Amino acid sequence: VQLQASGGGSVESGGSLRLSCAASGFPNIAWFRQAEGQEREGVAVINVNDGFTYYANSVKGRFTISRDNAKNMVYLQMNSLRPEDTATYYCAGRRRIRKPISKLLAESEYDLWGQGTQVTVSS
Repeated sequence: VQLQASGGGSVESGGSLRLSCAASGFPNIAWFRQAEGQEREGVAVINVNDGFTYYANSVKGRFTISRDNAKNMVYLQMNSLRPEDTATYYCAGRRRIRKPISKLLAESEYDLWGQGTQVTVSS
């Protein structure tokens, strides 16, 4: 069981990127990000079985998390990117269930982390 994130890069403000996470065996997959000198922040989470999602207010309306269960992939489509979105992005998997999805943007909820992928947004 592993998680593999990819798709980062450099874009100008207002641009888009799509991150991918190869993941299997976890009911919940989330994306977190960590900017230099800051704490890791939960961005979005999805229940891969029912498709329910939840977003941090900072990205709501701009980012979309989705899954392709046939390919064991979870995606983070990031639109209208801003310089403050610059960070290393991580995907994480959670094995436990029976907790409201709105409570699943905390680091402590996750059991396995992938390596990060860098996203840089220039103004």
